Parts: sequence; C-alpha cells; structure tokens
Amino acid sequence: MDIHLIVLDIDGTIAGESNTVREPVKKALYQAQKQGIAVTLATGRMFHSAKRFYREISGSFPLIAYNGAWIQDPSSTDRYQHLPVPPGIALRLLDTLEQPAYRQQLQIHCYIDDHLYVREITAQTESYIQRAGCQVTSVADLRSLLAQPTTKLLAMGNNPEFMTQLLATLQQDFANTELYLTQSTPTFFEATHPQANKGEAVRYLAEQLMGLKPENVLAIGDNFNDCEMIQYAGIGIAMGDAPEAVKAIADWVAPGVEVDGVVAALERFIL
Repeated sequence: MDIHLIVLDIDGTIAGESNTVREPVKKALYQAQKQGIAVTLATGRMFHSAKRFYREISGSFPLIAYNGAWIQDPSSTDRYQHLPVPPGIALRLLDTLEQPAYRQQLQIHCYIDDHLYVREITAQTESYIQRAGCQVTSVADLRSLLAQPTTKLLAMGNNPEFMTQLLATLQQDFANTELYLTQSTPTFFEATHPQANKGEAVRYLAEQLMGLKPENVLAIGDNFNDCEMIQYAGIGIAMGDAPEAVKAIADWVAPGVEVDGVVAALERFIL
C-alpha cells in the first residue's frame, strides 16, 4: 500500500511503563518521515499531556487528543476540532456515576479547556497527574462546572471487572447518539461527544486535510479506544498486549510496547 500518514496511540503503543518513547521507536519513525510520510498521535490523553510525546517523535501533523474530541496543531494555536459533551448529557452521566453504588469505587475526572478538575485529590489522582504531567483543581461539586464545554469525563477505578460491567451498564443507559463510551485501560472508563472517536478524527485528518484515502493510512493502537482508527486505516495494527477483541479487528498484531512493537510494524509495512 501507498502509505502517506502514520497515526499512533501513546500509552501501550509508543510509551510503556517508562512513560517515554524509546530510541528505537524514534529512529524508526524518523526513517519513515524521511520517506515523506506524515506522523502524528491519536490519544485519549489531554492535549497538554500529549504534546511532549508529539515532540519526542517529531510529529508533523495536527495532534488528536481526548479520543478525537480535540484536534490541534501543537506548533500553533490552530484548533481544527473541539467536540464537547452536551451539558445535559454530562450532568446525566455525572449523576449516574455519583450514585452511592458507584461513588466509593470511582474517581471522576472532568476535562474543561484542557484542564483537569476532580472532586478531591487522592493518591490515585496524584499518580495520574504525575504520569500525565498536568495540573489539577479540586472542586467539591463537579456539577457547578458542567455548563462549560466539557471535553471528556473519565472514571478511574481499581477493579477491571467492575469497570467493564460499568461500561456495559452505561452503554444501555446512553444511546450511541448521546455519548461515545470506551475504555483506554482496564481501569479507565471514558466518555466523549458521540461523534468523537479516533476513527472519525483520523478520517478528518486524512480525507479533509490531506486528501488521502483510508488505504493511505497506517494506524497502531493497543486498546478499545483505538478500535475505530484501526478499522478505518488501510493498515490497522494492534499491539501484542492489546485485548483479544482489539487484535481480532486488526490487519496485523505487533509485538508488545516493551519490546518496541511499533518498530517491528514499521519495518514490516514501511521500512
């Protein structure tokens, strides 16, 4: 295939436990860029949090953040897309997540204007913001914020089975025309605008900004929030550590992130 655009997830794809991009990955991406191929990121992370990784890989096209709800060029103030959660839907979701049956098991994150707001700062929150490299503000009542454009709501838990059950319950309570619901890790549940997903965001970059077709795109990811872009791309690759359901929709499965699976993918299909 004639690939002109490479789109990469961050966590579990180009960055593992070290929270950095290893040199072999950087070198392989540099070699791809020397062939005239554009490289960018599509992540569930905040835009601010993703910019460091974009610089590490010498990204050359607008960055997709918040699972597609936010598309912006890190080298300028040009924001191509922002799809916030409708306020009424955000309030309904928060009401559900703060029911007594859920409240003690979840940490709720609200992202507004690329800033993180929480009810309280816990040890779990501290760990999250250290990895994300972001600032956080505690607000006793998150409802007071949701009249503003809310880019994403995230719920963190400690029990993967509980989080999977929660996602299944919410998928019954909210239509797919109301919210896009997904998981980026076994303990993260994420909600964005119904039209905000990585597949639609990659489609926008490829077709609207570059005049490309799906067969000109290679996408690599490792979790359920990557499924839409893996399915969209002409070459959709899942990482070796991905859930089996994600691997099943991929054109190829790369080795895991800790053994530089992205390098293996690029050597097979690009280099």
